[in-house]
Amino acid sequence: MSIDEQEQSIDFSVNKKNLYREDSITDLNVASIRRLIPVNIDGSEDKSRTPLYFGHTQLMSPQGPIPIHARLTANNLEEAIDQFPQAMSLALDEMMEKIMKLQEEEQKKKDSRIIVPGR
Repeated sequence: MSIDEQEQSIDFSVNKKNLYREDSITDLNVASIRRLIPVNIDGSEDKSRTPLYFGHTQLMSPQGPIPIHARLTANNLEEAIDQFPQAMSLALDEMMEKIMKLQEEEQKKKDSRIIVPGR
């Protein structure tokens, strides 16, 4: 497929019924919470839809910062703040589990390349 064909197959249309305005809330320490506020096509707040909340933080490692993020199932900012610690902890646990699985798979690949004389 040529680049022109690829560009023609990409849909860049905007879903006018799913628009959000973004607010960022932080404690300047650990927590960063994104609040996505539903809006109408004219930019006014769409009261018929519920805002969405996402938590973000990062941990420092010898290789640099590691971003951690998770959806917060909150109805308001206070609930999002209350959910933040547990959501980040769960996201970290999931990330560590994935890293361990990837390391195990990589080790299996390395082990399968070892040639043992006489076998």
